[in-house]
Amino acid sequence: MTTNAPKINVVWLKRDLRLEDNEAIFKALETGERTLLLYAFEPMLMEDNHYSERHWNFVKESIRDLNQRLESHHSKILTIEADIISAINQLMEFYTIKDIYSHQETGILITYNRDKSFKRFCKNNLITWHETINNGVQRGLQDRETWTELCNAYFDTEPLPFAPLKNQLLHIDDIGALEALLNIPSLETPEESLFQKGGRTMGMKYLDSFLDKRYVNYMFHISKPELSRTGCSRISPYLAWGNLSIREVYRKAFFLKKTADNKKSLEAFMSRLRWQAHFIQKFEMEHTMEQESINKGFQKLKKEISERYQTAWKTGQTGFPLVDACMRCLNETGYLNFRMRALVVSFFTHNLWQPWQAASQHLSQMFLDFEPGIHFPQLQMQAGETGTNMLRIYNPVKNSLEHDPDASFIKKWVPELRDLDIPFAHEPYLMTEMEQQLYNFHLGKDYPYPIVEINETRKKATDILWNLRKNKKVKEESLRILKKHTLRGPKLTE
Repeated sequence: MTTNAPKINVVWLKRDLRLEDNEAIFKALETGERTLLLYAFEPMLMEDNHYSERHWNFVKESIRDLNQRLESHHSKILTIEADIISAINQLMEFYTIKDIYSHQETGILITYNRDKSFKRFCKNNLITWHETINNGVQRGLQDRETWTELCNAYFDTEPLPFAPLKNQLLHIDDIGALEALLNIPSLETPEESLFQKGGRTMGMKYLDSFLDKRYVNYMFHISKPELSRTGCSRISPYLAWGNLSIREVYRKAFFLKKTADNKKSLEAFMSRLRWQAHFIQKFEMEHTMEQESINKGFQKLKKEISERYQTAWKTGQTGFPLVDACMRCLNETGYLNFRMRALVVSFFTHNLWQPWQAASQHLSQMFLDFEPGIHFPQLQMQAGETGTNMLRIYNPVKNSLEHDPDASFIKKWVPELRDLDIPFAHEPYLMTEMEQQLYNFHLGKDYPYPIVEINETRKKATDILWNLRKNKKVKEESLRILKKHTLRGPKLTE
């Protein structure tokens, strides 16, 4: 650090890519000190198997959107490709840094270990690292005795404004001088893409259109693989990457409810927001579920790995049209509704009898809205390995007939079945040789035979898992989990 270097605050942006209702930014600006907004593309994360290019493109689009909004303040985000400790070390050659602000990230183990190293780095360099609560999730809780009250207080508080003083943000020219000396990544992304575009501006468009009209069909379309693409809010990636805060979304819905045309749909949407906070808190309190079953009694459950099964599932070649349509749609667009996510996990863990850990990284790479605090608890719940939730084994044919009755979703994503009549699009394996000739369609060539017998595999999974739930260790763990994670106190206010 040079002698008499100017002093600045640094706000380290992570998965909170917004200016409004960002407590880290708010607290940094509250000091009145000059402030630099920093985002680091960290090699350890970019190379981690939980992430893929679609995530980093979403982040880049979000940063470009932030930079457009910061133009009126003559500033921008300093975006650097480096691990965070290296980034701060480089900045300290030009500025005196005594305070760094960021949110508490409930992330994968690699980010938790990084944060522990960064805490030591700050202490050794006489830097105060201010970590702020993110979306009401509390660190250090041993049970839920006070969580509901704390969460209520968060949701009941007005979102924080973004109001920097004149010239308080580091000037764009100063940032440009830094960029000339640092490793700056390109923020360019493919223009043509089936993925939702990143950034708060786009996130607000989705939210506003949902709260304006689309919410009225929320309860009717939430389970439909095709209709949910417009009937659901579609703001999940904007929450996962922090373009929007849970609080501001919840409060917008809360005040709309007074005049809403369909209050029940709006209440169902608000309930999902509350459950999101609940599941992330669960992961915050029990991070080992990233790799192991939260119920330690299920850790004795051993499943034989089948690369053939896993490849067929990942590529949408299982012979079960709805499963295949879901996986192809997810691979191409990064989105599936909640029920279809549950279905593909159920099929993988129950019918294919593969360990949920083997599905984890592929799904996290594909989900544009990958949120660790949702991802791991939901994987285990759908795999039936919590011991506290009802065992749900989704029948892909039954769900296909109920939620895609005209097979429009199937035919869109499995074009091999497009010319078949609706009953055969749902169950092509029922076609006789003569019917295959009539449609000029050949099972095993144009589309695969089912890779498992659905009823046999369902029975096998049901018998094993229900018997295991009688195990003493599973029962003890179930009680422990309920005691630690069951919500207590009054519900969130509405």
